[in-house]
Amino acid sequence: MLNLRETEKAFLATHVFEGCVAVDFTMGNGNDTLWLSHRAGQKGRVYAFDIQPEAVARTAERMKLEAPFENYRLICASHHTASDYVSEPIDVGIFNLGFLPGGDKGITTLRQTTLPAVRWALSSLASKGALLIAVYPGHEEGRLEGEMLQEELSALPPKQYSVSCLRIVNAPDCPFFYLIEKNK
Repeated sequence: MLNLRETEKAFLATHVFEGCVAVDFTMGNGNDTLWLSHRAGQKGRVYAFDIQPEAVARTAERMKLEAPFENYRLICASHHTASDYVSEPIDVGIFNLGFLPGGDKGITTLRQTTLPAVRWALSSLASKGALLIAVYPGHEEGRLEGEMLQEELSALPPKQYSVSCLRIVNAPDCPFFYLIEKNK
């Protein structure tokens, strides 16, 4: 079976470079935040968001031990408030929708905050920037988020954005992701 995390990173690797501005819109346990920090380098900036203090604390501890640079800012706030914290164009953004791994499965990302966050991220992308959105349709809100994103992303103008979807079609509850690249 396809390793989703490895495939995501392979798709994003060309968009994450020394000195880039990156946003982890759903910090979780800090896996993507740490990866972005390494790739962005000392001159880069990484902003990471999560609504759960537990996620921020876990990530802070991990970053303290494993991050090579202090090029990150951990923010305990919803991803839909990113514009309050990030004022520059972003080169890459990552959304891992759903719930905090190992956390309360009753606390999930929600359509009413995900949609404005994705719209803001799209409008803030630098030329040739990219967003990766991982969708987890194995629970009701995740399924509905996926449907909402399919409708929203399908309507993007192809001259401005290239939108791809990687999905295992014979496993409908399996996670899948969208890769959105801003055209030059």
